[in-house]
Amino acid sequence: MTARVLVVDDMPVNVRLLEAKLSAEYFHVLSATSGAEALDKVRQELPDIVLLDVMMPGMDGFEVCRRVKRDPACAHIPVVMVTALDQPADRLAGLHAGADDFLTKPVDDVSMFARVRSLVRMKSMFEELRMREETRQSLGLPDAGEFAFDSRPTGTILFVDDRPDLDGWLATLKEQGNEVTGISDFDAAMNEARNVPHDLIIVNISMQSFDGLRICSELRAIPTLRSTPVMVLVGPGEHKKLAQALDLGANDYLHLPLDRSEFLVRAKTQIRKKHYADLLKQNREMGMEMAVRDQLTGLFNRRYMAQHLETLLKGASEEKPIALLIMDIDYFKRVNDTYGHPAGDEVLRQFSQRLLVNIRNVDLACRYGGEEFVVVLSGTDPHTAWQVGERLRSAVERSLFPVGNPPQSIPVTVSIGIASSGDDDDSATLLQRADQALYRAKQEGRNRVIAQAA
Repeated sequence: MTARVLVVDDMPVNVRLLEAKLSAEYFHVLSATSGAEALDKVRQELPDIVLLDVMMPGMDGFEVCRRVKRDPACAHIPVVMVTALDQPADRLAGLHAGADDFLTKPVDDVSMFARVRSLVRMKSMFEELRMREETRQSLGLPDAGEFAFDSRPTGTILFVDDRPDLDGWLATLKEQGNEVTGISDFDAAMNEARNVPHDLIIVNISMQSFDGLRICSELRAIPTLRSTPVMVLVGPGEHKKLAQALDLGANDYLHLPLDRSEFLVRAKTQIRKKHYADLLKQNREMGMEMAVRDQLTGLFNRRYMAQHLETLLKGASEEKPIALLIMDIDYFKRVNDTYGHPAGDEVLRQFSQRLLVNIRNVDLACRYGGEEFVVVLSGTDPHTAWQVGERLRSAVERSLFPVGNPPQSIPVTVSIGIASSGDDDDSATLLQRADQALYRAKQEGRNRVIAQAA
């Protein structure tokens, strides 16, 4: 993965060192040697990530981070504080400033590359969400959900650990607004993971009571948990265990004993990534749904109906016939001409609701185009199909349609043509016969149901 990295340090030698290391990994590097220059570069270049030195004359890294995170145009850009400071108060200051991660000088190359790639992926997910939402808005589609950048996201966390100070760390996470469950038993932990959705699972792989790596393995074997981030805690010098955990799919790691600020930052980052991933999945599913739904009525569209009808016809038989109803709202042009197009749209929406409440859940209703609608009835013989058609016709005629502001109630009727599947029918011939029946219904006076023989 490549990315544009802004390196900020008042020491040119440090800038050149990081630039050489990052360039060797195919990152594109920008640089700044002061806080003011860094802010200008962030706003003008919009880098993918900022590696920000803390100790700089004039404006220090904490203030730069605060200003970046306060600016809506760049608040989503990850900021990694690079510091030689190891005091908890200094890390806490970085956390309050909105830092997304910490690196301690001298910088470990493997850790730096891992952090940069992880945070760049998170930023990419956020930007993908933002672009999709802009597209949806430009098309006049409903919002997919809230995804605004949140510098202090919270979530539901499962913490698997057997250390005596576990309760203290649970309290630390809860103070940040998280909902946390701490478990020190293997079976109880797996039961909790399977049955309760979590935004983050933290596992101490250096536990004494059971094998923490086994938890990691079991979690990744469960399909529903493969997208849930797992952060592992590892004891000093246990490099082999850490490598195994990463091979098993762990998303991040921390060394014991834990640093409070770093722990909270890493947990926050993983929760935010899960939040963005969930929204992308929801957005994708909604996009798929919108591709097969009519925006105005919420019914399935013509494309989906045609494919569904082909599938049904493959399994149709004399014992399991398919019936097709095509209906056309009578004199619909008069509604638009007399009451306006918004009133016409309201008639279409209300008409759709009357269709849905008068058919089974297994039946399919679609907007075929304009004021034409189709209902596909599976496992329905011709006589029953005619009864359904008559029920629909009556439901439309029986009650007036309120439209407009101030509201007016107007009468609406519908003409319906019906065709039932025969031995040689494909979707095109079945639709054609139903359309011929609809034409007869309109020719014979409208507001009636006509069935076409197979």
